[in-house]
This record gives sequence, C-alpha cells and structure tokens, in this order.
Amino acid sequence: MFLIYGGGGERILEGYNDASFQSDDDDAKSQLGFVFKLNGGVVAWKSFKQATIADSTTEAEYIAASEAAKKAVWMKNYIQELGVVPSIVEPVVIF
Repeated sequence: MFLIYGGGGERILEGYNDASFQSDDDDAKSQLGFVFKLNGGVVAWKSFKQATIADSTTEAEYIAASEAAKKAVWMKNYIQELGVVPSIVEPVVIF
C-alpha cells in the first residue's frame, strides 16, 4: 500500500539533510539525519550516528548528503517499481 499526499498531478519528492559535526564527545562521531517529503507529506526520515569519524564540518555534511542521495535514489526507484502511481520524472531536490 502506498499513501499519496496531494493525490492529483505531478509527484514531487524533496529531501532535507543535516549533520552535526562530532556531536558525541566520547567517540567524536557526527550525527546526521534526513527527511523526505512526497507532495508535501513526510514519507521517510532517519537520524543516526555516522559510521566514520569526519575530520571537518564539510566532510560531515558531505557524508550526510551522500546518505540522503542514496535514499533518494532508492525511493525514486521504489515508487517507479510499484507501478501504482505515476513515476517521478523530475530530479529529486535535496536541501
């Protein structure tokens, strides 16, 4: 079953991600998270500690963006394979 918010028209998938550099003082790992919205409604989210230790804020943000991009590709393919709703034709924008 697939829940569609704002059922008519184009499917718009957008994502937001963020990272907190070395947020854990014990192991110096950064925290990251992302959320994806389909037609304005949240359909996926995740918050977790990065597996690797980032050496800079830029690296932590890059890792977060990479994780969000992997999830975006998976979600777009999943929606297409379902065949229940029209595929998302526009690129997924991640902020």
